[in-house]
Amino acid sequence: MAKDMEQLYGERLKRYVTAMRNEKPDMVPIRPFVAEFTAKYAGYTCQEVTHDYEKAFAAARKCAADFDWDAVVSNMVYVWTGLTEAIGTKYYAVPGIHIPPNIGFQYLEPAEEEAFMKADEYDALTEDPTGFLYNVWLPRVSSDVRAMGQETSFRNNLSFLKGGMAMLSYFSAFGVQNERLRKESGTVSAIAGILKAPFDIIADKLRGYLGLVTDVLERPKKVLAACEALMPHLLHVALSGADPDKNVPIGFWMHRGCVPFVSMEHFEKFFWPTLKPIIEELWKRGHQVLFYAEGNWNAHLNAFGGLPDGAIVYHVDQADIFEAHKAIGQKFCLSGGIPNVLLSYGTADEVRAECKRVIDGVAGDGGYIMDASAIVQDDAKVENIRAMTEFTREYGVY
Repeated sequence: MAKDMEQLYGERLKRYVTAMRNEKPDMVPIRPFVAEFTAKYAGYTCQEVTHDYEKAFAAARKCAADFDWDAVVSNMVYVWTGLTEAIGTKYYAVPGIHIPPNIGFQYLEPAEEEAFMKADEYDALTEDPTGFLYNVWLPRVSSDVRAMGQETSFRNNLSFLKGGMAMLSYFSAFGVQNERLRKESGTVSAIAGILKAPFDIIADKLRGYLGLVTDVLERPKKVLAACEALMPHLLHVALSGADPDKNVPIGFWMHRGCVPFVSMEHFEKFFWPTLKPIIEELWKRGHQVLFYAEGNWNAHLNAFGGLPDGAIVYHVDQADIFEAHKAIGQKFCLSGGIPNVLLSYGTADEVRAECKRVIDGVAGDGGYIMDASAIVQDDAKVENIRAMTEFTREYGVY
């Protein structure tokens, strides 16, 4: 059995990598990014898989074993409260604590006047990003950590110990999880490492969206300088978790750097020039990046098309996947395009019809990976996920 699983793993890895290199594998790979769906399928609540990462891991393994998927994310319910609560993180709403137990965790963005970084603190961030995050930002996002100069406390000192222990426990467990996926179901771990754009870091974690869109108008030079200062740090983070074998891509979550959240002028001035060099450097070192384009990024396809052939895998959410295929399909592998609303509210026959339409339209020459448009939550119907899987296996053979 172990030998059979190893053979299956090898076949799936080859299929997945071949498609990501924009070539034609034996069949269309299936790589659903499933989060709270795994909990529902395995019989857990959102609270359980958020509080206990071993249950989240088990749910992912159960789905990987029961469905015929080539690759999955080891744990798409990435928030583990053993880690976030260890230092009292303020920007997550946790099921069973802040929200009902059957609701997935939520990200809380503070009001503009309560942003974790103030408008006059750009120089401090630019001069020493690590020092600013550790000395200024961390005390603001944690209920336990005291700011520099404030009186310390037992909770303050213990939070660093708890946080370090939790981080070591959680991230060390991913290696075991990936090995179990490989041995128990022959499933590939879909991504390795993480990247965020400098512009998104400022919007998501520092100034908030409203603060940043004010700043690009009132203090554009400081915004650009801060983005540039963050670039080497984010490159280092991406490389530190990347696949040493350079098979699976680095995950890159794309948030609000696109039209209409920002103007095309601001995309071209702030977002793209401080992201593109990171992507080019990663590709120079042999690492693909999965552009998980949440929302609709089709206005920026020409910019992405300027990257080297094969440098990215482009995931399509709410945008037109056929337009994306026409614009960049000759250069990059595409994934996604099956609407989440269809998986939640449609019928199995409607799902099969949409899968056929997407495969016919973009997968003819390879370079396509079957997936939902966005991360699959617990509102998706099991029968529709199964229909997407089984139809792709039957119809998506080259």
